[in-house]
Parts: sequence; C-alpha cells; structure tokens
Amino acid sequence: MIVRGIENFISENLVPGKVILLFGARRVGKTTLLKHLKKENGNNALYLNGDDLDTHELLSRRSKANYEKLIGNYQLLIIDEAQEIKDIGKKLKLMVDEFPKVRFIVSGSSSFDLGNKAGEPLVGRAAFLNMYPFAQAELSPTENLVETKGSLSERLIYGSYPDVWKAKTNDAKHQYLKDLVNSYLLKDILSFDSIQKSDKLLNILKMLAFRVGSEISIESMGNDLGLSKNTVDRYLDLLTKVFVIYRLDGFSKNLDNEITKKSKWYFFDNGIRNALINNFNPLNLRDDAGKLWENYLLSERIKYHSFNKWNGNIFFWRTHTKQEIDLIEETDDQLAAFEFKFSNKRKTKVPSQWSKGYPNAQFEVIDQENYLTFIGG
Repeated sequence: MIVRGIENFISENLVPGKVILLFGARRVGKTTLLKHLKKENGNNALYLNGDDLDTHELLSRRSKANYEKLIGNYQLLIIDEAQEIKDIGKKLKLMVDEFPKVRFIVSGSSSFDLGNKAGEPLVGRAAFLNMYPFAQAELSPTENLVETKGSLSERLIYGSYPDVWKAKTNDAKHQYLKDLVNSYLLKDILSFDSIQKSDKLLNILKMLAFRVGSEISIESMGNDLGLSKNTVDRYLDLLTKVFVIYRLDGFSKNLDNEITKKSKWYFFDNGIRNALINNFNPLNLRDDAGKLWENYLLSERIKYHSFNKWNGNIFFWRTHTKQEIDLIEETDDQLAAFEFKFSNKRKTKVPSQWSKGYPNAQFEVIDQENYLTFIGG
C-alpha cells in the first residue's frame, strides 16, 4: 500500500472529542485508507459503510442507548461515504458528546454534501481534510529517480488515480479514465443539486479542458453555451466541491494594469482532463504539452501544500500589457512567483513589471530539471 501524505495529519488529529471529515473525489483511495486504519486498530475499530442499508438501520435511532449498544468497547468509529446517512451531523454530535473516549473519522465524496450535513452540528468538533489522487511525493518512495523521471510523460497524460497507477497497459488506463468520466462525472454529479442538463455540464467541462491555463470569463462562457451566468457559476461551484476542478484568481496589489476580473480553471488530475477531450496521444504528437505541464505542477503543488498544512493563497499574475506569471504564492505578506516551462531552452527572465512592483518577491522557473523539489517528490 502506498503511504498517503495525509496519514501524519490523521494520526495527529484522530483524538477523542473530535471528528475528522475526510473529503475527496470518488476512487482517490479514501476507502482503502479507512480500511487500512481499521486493520491497524484491529478489534478496537468499527468500520461502517454509508452505502450499506444495514448501516442506515444501525444508526437510524438517534439515542445514547442505541449508540452505546453499537459502539460498545470500540475506541475508533469509521464511517465511509457518510453523506448517505440521514442527519449524520446530528448523530455524530451526539456520539462525540456521549462517548468522550472514542475517536471518529468519516469520509464523503463531496465537500458540499457531507459538509452541509455534518459541518454545522460539529462546529468546534471537526477537523477537515482533503484527499486527492496519488501525489508524486507519495509515489517517490516506491521508485528510484530514473523510474520517476521515466514516468513523467505517463503522468502528464494519464494522471495519478490509484487504479490508473495500478493498470498494466496504456489501453487499460485509457479505458478506466473514460469509464470514470462517464460513471462519475456524468452520473454521480448529476445527482447533486437537481442538475439535469448533463450535456451542458459536459460542455462546460470540455471547454475548461481545452482552455486550461487560459483566462476565462464566466459571462462569455455562458454566452457560448447558451446558459445564464448564474447557471455557469452554480455548475462550476459544484464541480469544485466534488474535487474535479479548482479556480485560480488574478493577483493584484500594486499595479493599475494587473488583471483580476477573470479566473483560470484547472483540473485536479491530468487524466480526467485528457479523458474529457479524448486525447491520450503521446507528448510528441500533442500541441498542448505546456498546458499539461502547467496543470500537473499546480495540482501536485496543491497536494504537497495539503500534506504540509500550508496556510497561504495562490494566484496567477498578468497585466494588460501581457506580462504574466503562472503561479503566485502569498504567505504573511511574503510573495513567491513561479513560471512553468516544460522545455526551458532559453533562460526565462522575471517580468519587468513584476520585479518593479514586487522587488522583494522570490522568482523561480520550474522545469524538468528542478520540478521534483517544487512538488516535494
């Protein structure tokens, strides 16, 4: 089993009196991790599956007496897919209050669904944690440097979902990703928030996939797709909450001509992005290698920061005179700027307007020579 980067955080926060809420897209390994925790704790842990009707029955009567029979002498209660259980937040609150020596961890595939059901009743009692597809930092201990470098093109094309990593052939990876898109993106997501226009949702995703790394106007997107701005906003918000995409806003503090009204959208996994546009061609036959590199580095950086509980903000930077930087990281008024170059044959200089506006900021180009340090691999 690959050791997941969030395991240290779980160990530190899995304490009595608190519930860990573990969020992440389907198939990123939440169930595998929870079953590993169950195995580690042996007879001291109880594992329940929210997709199982027997679990619903066991938890249906919200009373101390009922839960006392259920929990007994267990010291750890694990509930997978907890968003499927009615009033899960109130039930967990009662258990935390009445069983102060028990530890709790629950998982859900959507921060929207589980967060809404469990968040408010557990205010002050919950720790929130996101889980993603495999990070290079998690895979590196299983590889040598030659293997890691040799796998880069594959990860740019097929991504890092656990089942993709396990697949033996490219055809198997291709088929798995297509099935994942069709079963998860086009079926599971439609069950949230009464969304019925699957074709519109797919069109939004395809548009974002083709425009990775480009600034996007939500109003223009709506006009292109025949949707209102509010509808596009709602779909994008939902896709963010189920960990398919995320948004990068423009950074601005000093310069009048900095762009902030448009955003960029990226995918948490390159394989999902490529499945949406049905392009798994090798890098030498593609014209979007730079986009794949940018999307990969950003998602890996987010995973790396998540493992290390980094508290900061991320942006892109661009001016109306078309000077730009791919990633800006801001922490306690400290700025670091990173430009991504898949092929860095010519030395990239810091944009003049950036260096004048933010003379104390760090600037670094991330290419194939130094990317592993950047993503913690």
